[in-house]
Amino acid sequence: MPIDEHAPRRVLLRGGTVYSPADPFATAMVTEGSTIAWIGSEGAADGFADAVDEMVDLRGALVTPAFTDAHIHATATGLALTGLNLADARDLADALDRITAYAAAHPGHRMLFGHGWDATRWPENRPPSRAELDTAVGGRPLYLTRADMHSAVVSTALLRLVPTATAVEELPGYHPDAPLTRDAHHVVRHAAHAALTPEQRSDAQRATLRHAASLGIASLHECAGPDISGENDLTGLLRLADQEPGPRVVGYWAEAVTSAGDEVVERIRDLGAIGAAGDLFVDGSLGSHTACLHQPYADAPHNGISYLTEAQIADHITACTEAGLQAGFHAIGDAAISAVINGARATAERLGADRVRAERHRVEHAEMLTPATIAAFADLGLIASLQPAFDAAWGGDDGMYAHRLGRERARTLNPYAALLKAGVPLALGSDSPVTPLDPWGTVRAAAFHRTPEHRISVRAAFTAHTRGGRRAARGDDAGVLVPGAPADYAVFSCGDLVVQIPDERVVNWSTDPRSGTPGLPDLTPGNELPSCLRTVVGGRTVFDRMNE
Repeated sequence: MPIDEHAPRRVLLRGGTVYSPADPFATAMVTEGSTIAWIGSEGAADGFADAVDEMVDLRGALVTPAFTDAHIHATATGLALTGLNLADARDLADALDRITAYAAAHPGHRMLFGHGWDATRWPENRPPSRAELDTAVGGRPLYLTRADMHSAVVSTALLRLVPTATAVEELPGYHPDAPLTRDAHHVVRHAAHAALTPEQRSDAQRATLRHAASLGIASLHECAGPDISGENDLTGLLRLADQEPGPRVVGYWAEAVTSAGDEVVERIRDLGAIGAAGDLFVDGSLGSHTACLHQPYADAPHNGISYLTEAQIADHITACTEAGLQAGFHAIGDAAISAVINGARATAERLGADRVRAERHRVEHAEMLTPATIAAFADLGLIASLQPAFDAAWGGDDGMYAHRLGRERARTLNPYAALLKAGVPLALGSDSPVTPLDPWGTVRAAAFHRTPEHRISVRAAFTAHTRGGRRAARGDDAGVLVPGAPADYAVFSCGDLVVQIPDERVVNWSTDPRSGTPGLPDLTPGNELPSCLRTVVGGRTVFDRMNE
């Protein structure tokens, strides 16, 4: 029987820095099989040298718990990694040129995918028209999502793939020559993904898993659902992650549950998902003017869109709590977040607050929070699944948030410091491909939030992106390097280690050995981010360039 080169073995890592609460001065670590066996000093490591299968000279590198990205879309991410990405398109003409070139370079693709356009960054301030897309792709089907994935421009040929009985032109969110939103977008997205071959889908998913591993990510929370990807997409991803070395994948299925015994509960379990959560949409996004607000947008005469009522939210949380499932919702606008809180409170009145807290129900994005809603998150035990790169991309006084909401409202968004102070559990992610997989960049974005009072320490952000993500999926023993924990770790090449706090007047504390506080890389903007040298999942090496 051939030897599995990825199989867990007994490994000694020494000669670096090990980020562990078990020993803040650790320079060595031993793993045995899928578990961390020992952490300690360089001198004590000599006792293991003759009893391991591999000894790794870290040469000063940093060993940390591997990251968990708490919100991704693996197939869409892979399509963006391997396909057409317009995130850095300079203007409309540049975008159209790239679309034309991509279509010409892929004559065998029946279905073309692209992602990342944001017309607010272009001087024309408009996306491509349908006629322009038809010309660019030569009459082929094209699905091209906006950066936030809550709207898309599509070619005429793609509309023809929608079953005629659906009558997409009559659905909410349809426009003959503007981005599709709401139900029209969901229907067209389903038709586009249905046109993917199984090989295209698995290739895209494999690209995502490999890229995540190369960044030091050991765990991914896939946010799937009937309006997002489809059952085959989720089961295929979970099967791929189980069969091939790479990050583990935790699946969430975004479908409303009405009672603990209904067929949706059984479908979720059959799919291999751990919760009826993720992108169960209460509202949309700020960029697409579909986030649901208490007050109108600053640049549009409406309050956005609500997809679920408070009663429906309460029924979903109640049914999930009774079934022992995590419930969860996508909620960005303040009105959407209020609806989730009111629904959770209604469940707490029915079943008791302790039962609600015990299930660790999740809210994805949770951007427009107030002191009152933050206090409610803490009281109800709701996990805030957050994406700091949103603020890096769209925050600030001149960013998209300020255009959509006005500067004063925009400055209240993503209040990480207040969430931590209130004791709300945080889990960080990317919502890739909305923003890229970039764990250290995510930690930096939280620590250097564009609104200074919302900043948190690098250490707090790192914990939320490692242990916080595992706890959000009920993995209480994971996400930290201590003996007995899963051997999920990453090795990074980086500069000096510091203790970094969110006060820009005193960015770095020196790491005094007497403090017992381990350091992390200096993530001050402008500094180079750490580079991953090895990623290990459950003792199996899934990415390795230690010897390059």
